[in-house]
Amino acid sequence: MIHSHTLSRSTLTVAALVLTGCSFIPTYERPAAPVPALFPGQPTDAVAAQAELPWQQFVADERLRKLIVLALANNRDLRVATLNIEQVRAQYQIRRADQFPMLNVATVGSRERNPSGGTSSSSYNVGLALSSWEIDFFGRVASLKEAALAQYLASEEARRAVQTSLVAAVAGTWLGLQANEELLALTQRTLKTRDDSLRLTQLRFDNGTTSALDLRLAESLTAAARATLAQQQRLRALDRNALTLLAGQAVPDALLVSVPIASEQSLFGAVPDGLPSDLLTRRADIRQAEQQLIATNASIGAARAAFFPRISLTAGFGSVSSELSGLFEGGSWGFSLAPQALLPIFDAGRNQAGLASAQAARDIAVAQYERAIQMAFREVADALAGRATLSEELRALQAQTTAEADRFRLAELRYRNGVANFLDVLDAQRSLFAVQQSLVLSQLALQQNQVTLYTALGGGWQ
Repeated sequence: MIHSHTLSRSTLTVAALVLTGCSFIPTYERPAAPVPALFPGQPTDAVAAQAELPWQQFVADERLRKLIVLALANNRDLRVATLNIEQVRAQYQIRRADQFPMLNVATVGSRERNPSGGTSSSSYNVGLALSSWEIDFFGRVASLKEAALAQYLASEEARRAVQTSLVAAVAGTWLGLQANEELLALTQRTLKTRDDSLRLTQLRFDNGTTSALDLRLAESLTAAARATLAQQQRLRALDRNALTLLAGQAVPDALLVSVPIASEQSLFGAVPDGLPSDLLTRRADIRQAEQQLIATNASIGAARAAFFPRISLTAGFGSVSSELSGLFEGGSWGFSLAPQALLPIFDAGRNQAGLASAQAARDIAVAQYERAIQMAFREVADALAGRATLSEELRALQAQTTAEADRFRLAELRYRNGVANFLDVLDAQRSLFAVQQSLVLSQLALQQNQVTLYTALGGGWQ
């Protein structure tokens, strides 16, 4: 005798098997990262940083933080990425709903004429109808659901990647604006100095104490400074326009006030030394590529299940009557049950081609995942190389700027005392302006390299 609880347990087990079926999805294994274990120049005992470093802690300047918050709230690219999540989530919910039967209220009325007797008959029915529900014995529907779930998770990672890129773009553009403000102020000071020199040279030429060559050289340097001034004004306007686009609205002037970028670590927090390359698996774009790989892996399960019978069930329960008024009378109730099994016999290679396509898509996704890791490794390696050399370059340019400033002072002093000619003064002035520009650009490169390294490591790892 079978006990009732044993029968119930068996019934539940059969029901679970009917709902879940078996699965032909290949066992997923994360591909090995095709990069060295350590970044170039890192110590062999490097360990992953244990502390999380969100962008709010990385960005030290309050105005830049407010600008980033503004961009995160209004940037249209980020908004599109967020809405894409909702779309893909809905697709996943559709695939998930395919695992369950769909009940409908059906009302049908028909009238037919009997060819032999010339009479007509009517038929009416109303009740619940179960449309063709695929009983997923071989996991085809479940595989499609798993693929849709992975695509949904990939869209989440895509939004995080867009957010990280947006933070980096705002920070980089804002830094560029600060550098152009400094270059603009430097150009204005240089132009004033050259205007003074030109007036003095013109006066000396009118009095016959200097040559036309000195005058033309002074005019040339002054015109070059005016051209540089126009260029810096244009670059400043372009940076402001770019920030407006990134922020998604007009940026308040209070957030665009010029900030010195001379100090190496004043605007951003330090990214720790000793970083292993497995940090790359925390990047949103790499996680996105992996979820897409998981989706293609699940699609193989659906393609394999297509070789096996597809079992579906159609059922109905309700009232049937030849008269509309008799639909709900006693004895009019009934039901129908129509299971169906379809086994592919000849499909001209359709299922085999579908499986080959799914396997090729999986191989493509593996290559894309590996390439994403390699690109990320290069980005981090380049940023680490920049950090190792940009500080030394900045120190050298600072020393050169000091030397050129002193050279200009001495050349001008010698000229005023009649010891040197004016060409020495103009040459020193030109060299000082060039090295001052290089110094500002080097300071900009150092700060942008900090942003690049932070972004390349995932923009807030762990």
